[in-house]
Amino acid sequence: MYKDKPSNSTTLPKGIPYIIGNEAAERFSFYGMKAALVVFMTQYLHLMGDSVTDAMSNAKASEYMHLFVFSVYLTPIAGAIISDRFWGKYKTIICLSIVYCLGHAALAFMGVSGPAVIWLLAGLGLISIGAGGIKPCVSAHVGDQFGAGNKHMLPNIFNWFYFSINLGAAISNIMIPWLLEWFGPHWAFGIPGALMALATFLFWLGRKEFIHIPPAGKSFTQEILSSDGIKLLLKLTAIFAFVAIFWSLFDQTASTWVLQAQDMNLNVWGLELLPSQIQTANPFFILILIPLFTFVIYPTIEKIIPLTPLRKIGTGLFLTVVAFSISALIQEWIDDGEKPNVIWQILAYLLLTSAEIMVSIVCLEFAYTQSPKSMKSIVMALFLLSVAAGNLFTSVVNSYIQVGSPLEIEVADASEAMKSDTAKKSNHHNTWFMKSYAGFDEKIGTSDDLTIHFNDKAVIKKRDIPAEASLIDASKIIQSHALKNNRKFPLTEKGQSLISSILDPWGQALTYRVINSTTCRITSSGPDKKTLTQWDNSLNIELKDNTPKSKSDKKTWLEKRKAELKVTDDDDHIFYDDKNFKHSYAAGGLFKLEGASYFWFFTKFMFITALIFIPFAVLYKNNKFEE
Repeated sequence: MYKDKPSNSTTLPKGIPYIIGNEAAERFSFYGMKAALVVFMTQYLHLMGDSVTDAMSNAKASEYMHLFVFSVYLTPIAGAIISDRFWGKYKTIICLSIVYCLGHAALAFMGVSGPAVIWLLAGLGLISIGAGGIKPCVSAHVGDQFGAGNKHMLPNIFNWFYFSINLGAAISNIMIPWLLEWFGPHWAFGIPGALMALATFLFWLGRKEFIHIPPAGKSFTQEILSSDGIKLLLKLTAIFAFVAIFWSLFDQTASTWVLQAQDMNLNVWGLELLPSQIQTANPFFILILIPLFTFVIYPTIEKIIPLTPLRKIGTGLFLTVVAFSISALIQEWIDDGEKPNVIWQILAYLLLTSAEIMVSIVCLEFAYTQSPKSMKSIVMALFLLSVAAGNLFTSVVNSYIQVGSPLEIEVADASEAMKSDTAKKSNHHNTWFMKSYAGFDEKIGTSDDLTIHFNDKAVIKKRDIPAEASLIDASKIIQSHALKNNRKFPLTEKGQSLISSILDPWGQALTYRVINSTTCRITSSGPDKKTLTQWDNSLNIELKDNTPKSKSDKKTWLEKRKAELKVTDDDDHIFYDDKNFKHSYAAGGLFKLEGASYFWFFTKFMFITALIFIPFAVLYKNNKFEE
């Protein structure tokens, strides 16, 4: 039989070390997997199977990332109900931790058999259930271990609890992107899985030391569904709605900020970092800033003006505006072909982490004091639901801004076509076979047809698009300008003027845009003569890296995999100067919000939210449960 009541002991509860060890290992596994996820989806996922299509776009990867985080923070509601109504905290945590481990295992086995994307979705789905389900239970389980004799130790234990979270996150944010770079996805996702298994084992070892508070049963449901309970939840939901927008921006540190860092100078004081490793700034700043805010900043401000929880939250919302403004300004530099140092993004992390302390931590404390003891778990789960709502909003935005493509094909198309006797074999462009698609007129054999060339590994080598000839003419002008200007593409306005005289096959002017310091894009509006539709024809021009490589240079996992699949930068595209430039063609697949305009959209939305929060905070009346 397990103990179901804490003793009057004045010493540290024996189960606490098991919980702290469990939390450090579990947070390592979650944040490590999350740190590698966006880079994996955009650069690795399409290379994991037997046939290869295009890499996932940045917007699609951001959409999936935030949909995953939405799922992780949606399931705490179910976890809280299962724990407090039926199973109790220990049984809920141990059972869902096993589900969590199975999710990591699915990610580690991607590409071993079957479509990798199926393993990805299965793994993320299981992790969502496991990680989300245990979230509202673990911290409450810590509090359950303390009785009247040692409850004075609880604040220090929660400090160590929070320290273990950030320590695990910091180590994994450095380690896992490095593992992905050099040892590949199986190790990068396998190591977090092993740590999650260790976390589960540590928690199981402490089962006889834990205090097992039994579930509340029907009284839990009755309290929530009472009129007072419903009013309380609705009142707090109004505050959490504002906080949801904060999370919409904050959690982009794992998506759009990582993708932005790929276009920045990653040398920080002589140390060359990977884009995903910049996320380490958040847990690092957390460990520094929490004592600074607690003992210096808050007391200093209190001498001037009382700092209520809602004032702290409001200040944090405006601080988020400033942080995201910096990311928008960084993107403006990138849009102008510059390569700013990532130190500017680290400054944005400093401000955003300060906002996190004022919004997230304060809101948790505020929600706790505004609810009765019997409803604290469900209120904590409701707070986590605000994280889910914010990430759902970001996912929806990223889904909306994507323009489809008529060449979005299933991975199986290539391999199945290779088996077909009717597959059109050709040596053109080093092609093993070709597959044609009807264009805007929906007829095969006309001038607006689209064709894909595959090699013998079912890798896409090239696309034939209707506007190719005019795009090549324009590319010659752009590339000539770049060669005369130290391999630097003209800015968007200058490049547009250079190609203004060139028209596409439908008599429409081409458009030009700088993407970053190494890439620009020329676009035709296509046969429908409308911009931002699936029929757009575009040519990306990328500067090739001419840095000489020694034969002794160690190859990354990605380089080895590309060589195995015969995916090279020297595919038989049509080059104007194949020593300096790489061409890639596309139909559709562009974005309604791109570059700095994307970051400014979220910045303005956050600013409006922060403004509206001011009168709300003034009018809000505290509940009688405040402690």
